[in-house]
Amino acid sequence: MNITVYGARGAVGSRTVAEALRRGHEVTAVVRDPARAAALPEGVRIRTGDAADPRAVARLAAGQDVVISATRPAPGREPELAAVAGSLLAGLHATGVRLLLVGGAASLTVPGAGGLTVVEEAGFPAALRPIALACNDQLAVCRTTGHDVDWAYLSPAALLEPGERTGGYRLGADELVVDGDGVSAISMEDLAVALLDEAERPKHHRTRFTAAY
Repeated sequence: MNITVYGARGAVGSRTVAEALRRGHEVTAVVRDPARAAALPEGVRIRTGDAADPRAVARLAAGQDVVISATRPAPGREPELAAVAGSLLAGLHATGVRLLLVGGAASLTVPGAGGLTVVEEAGFPAALRPIALACNDQLAVCRTTGHDVDWAYLSPAALLEPGERTGGYRLGADELVVDGDGVSAISMEDLAVALLDEAERPKHHRTRFTAAY
């Protein structure tokens, strides 16, 4: 497959690139500044572009099978997340190229919490609210404007950290996936596995899904 990745130098994006290369896919990383692409692994094709520019998105989507967005804005610029989602959807309009977005867990409902979402639960860290709410807006943009693009939105587990690649995970829809102790967690490496599994064998179309152990 020909796969384009936005946010390829980030925590999840870099692991997504590594997983795609591991599986033998042709990977293109889109960067705004080519000078910052030196850290990308050998074999990755580098293209210059901006996910916030629909025309650039359309141009760079030519010949691709899947576009993956794993971008994360800097603190204080969280609203850019929803804007970029809208730009990607606009740019991929009528291209036939699939879009996979890595989002957040904040809008997942918590099992046994009476319908409360992760961000609505007592004790949710105040410092994480801006990015959590931005992820909610990102998903809302997909649901309201993505009618003519084959998109899927991956919400990670509540706890997402660097770790091991086990290749194992469980899937869910709009409810937080937890283990027998009520913990919702997945490594960034296995989130990339779930993402590439979806790219290779699509199960989710114009909807959100989640993955956790």
